[in-house]
Amino acid sequence: MDRRLFLGNLAAAAGLGALGASHALVAGPHPPARERRADVVILGGGTGGVAAALGALRSGSRVVMTEETDWIGGQLTQQAVPPDEHPWIEQFGAPASYLDFRRRVRALYRRAYPLAEGASEPLNPGNCGVSYLCHEPRVALAALEEMLASYASSGQLVVLLRHACVGASVTGDRIESVRVRDERTGTETELTAPFFIDATELGDVLPLAGVEYVTGAEAAGETGEPHAPAEAQPQNMQASTWCFAMEHVDGENHVIERPAEYAFWRDYAPDLAPPWPGPLLSFTYSHPITLEPRTLPFDPRTNDGGWWTYRRLIDPANFAPGTYPGGVTLVNWPQNDYLLGNFVDVSPEEKARHLAGAMALSRSLFYWLQTEAPRPDGGAGWPGLRLRGDLTGARHGLAKRPYIREARRIRAEFTVCEQHVGLEARMAETGLPQGEVTAASFPDSVGIGSYRIDLHPSTGGDNYIDVGSLPFEIPLGALLPVRMENLLPGAKNIGTTHITNGCYRLHPVEWNIGEAAGQLAAFCLRGKHAPRQVRANAKLLEDFQRSLKRQGVEIRWPDPARRVR
Repeated sequence: MDRRLFLGNLAAAAGLGALGASHALVAGPHPPARERRADVVILGGGTGGVAAALGALRSGSRVVMTEETDWIGGQLTQQAVPPDEHPWIEQFGAPASYLDFRRRVRALYRRAYPLAEGASEPLNPGNCGVSYLCHEPRVALAALEEMLASYASSGQLVVLLRHACVGASVTGDRIESVRVRDERTGTETELTAPFFIDATELGDVLPLAGVEYVTGAEAAGETGEPHAPAEAQPQNMQASTWCFAMEHVDGENHVIERPAEYAFWRDYAPDLAPPWPGPLLSFTYSHPITLEPRTLPFDPRTNDGGWWTYRRLIDPANFAPGTYPGGVTLVNWPQNDYLLGNFVDVSPEEKARHLAGAMALSRSLFYWLQTEAPRPDGGAGWPGLRLRGDLTGARHGLAKRPYIREARRIRAEFTVCEQHVGLEARMAETGLPQGEVTAASFPDSVGIGSYRIDLHPSTGGDNYIDVGSLPFEIPLGALLPVRMENLLPGAKNIGTTHITNGCYRLHPVEWNIGEAAGQLAAFCLRGKHAPRQVRANAKLLEDFQRSLKRQGVEIRWPDPARRVR
């Protein structure tokens, strides 16, 4: 392969000076195979895909994993978004493998970077406002490749980078094979296996294989959710965001060429309900919870807790003096949430148009920051801002891919709704007060997670829907399609609703979903079970949950973490 590239990337990352180098593909030792067989085929090498691979590999399965880009890791790497996590993440509340990933990120910084004597402890490279571990995408990539390296070296894992799903062969309720295309050569490869996991960013396998799925917002009459609309809105989805990393070099001029679409985006005001407070390109936005106008400061020379430190990747105070004079921040802000359309279930031309639009919005935001953004001193623009595409691995200067918040979701044996996890909905459902109420407990739990129900403004015209939720469980029934027997979801495509996707979409939860899917496939292979049999048979379910716990997957929250105080 690709296996050689994979190990080459790892070796480059381990060599301290190579983290900034390009991960260029190299030819494998043999011509590409036209057919590959495995125990488990994982389509999509994002956050959930990597976790699914680890879950299956540790159980002894042979795995083929594909990835459309040249970086595995999804939102952690190619989308450039550091982890969004819950308050207990440093102690518990995620699979052991995810906590191991976090340890490896910190270890790499300690091993390869000139840290200051007073660096934060536990180390948070960016000392940002929204994460306990805000780090560069390349470091996450190195950690993930390190976790998979021995499996790739032994041949138990084959990683096919730059391969996209283009077709599927289905007999009845089973997928026989999935066809992927090498985007460099056009060569197509048939992948066959007893089990397939769709861990693509948009749930791309579902339509190819005729799997029943839903998109956008379900009707309240279907789900009973307090925040669902009266009628179904299949194209009403959370905005996607094309993130970018930037640094500030005081006294220098790095102003980019004015984007062709700049005038449109400079004057664009989202048409949302409730209303957005004004132009999108502004430091004023709707507070996600109250929806009142809120203005944060922006000054890359200070540590004022504003936009600059919001998702900062590199805080100069954590590193040797002079290493990073201005620091680096990641722009995943409301200002570059793309609201004009979706990438799902539209024509290829429309998808391409929206991808280009999302990129143009982010470039326009960056240009506005350089040239017109109001300064505290009364001036306009910060010409010393510079894109750091070298940190995100993209020549165009932005992240490799847009950050996807919402994908196709399987129609599942069980669907998680707001009344299972939402704070107010649970209080109404149970009659218990805040402080005593907990999320629904699922007998078939295969993991846990915690995050607010956080829906960004949507392509259907909704402003933020951001409501309290309770630490929740991940039911196995949400990983089981209503009909298909050998396909499992491994990312944001499980049986949640538009509403509950808002709290099941974050990094450690996607990781847990992927790991549970990978382990389930391996468990079923060993015992020759169908996945739905595991849920339906109490003894099998108990055996599977015991297997999960042996491999470090928590399936119940400890009390009192289950309760919101």
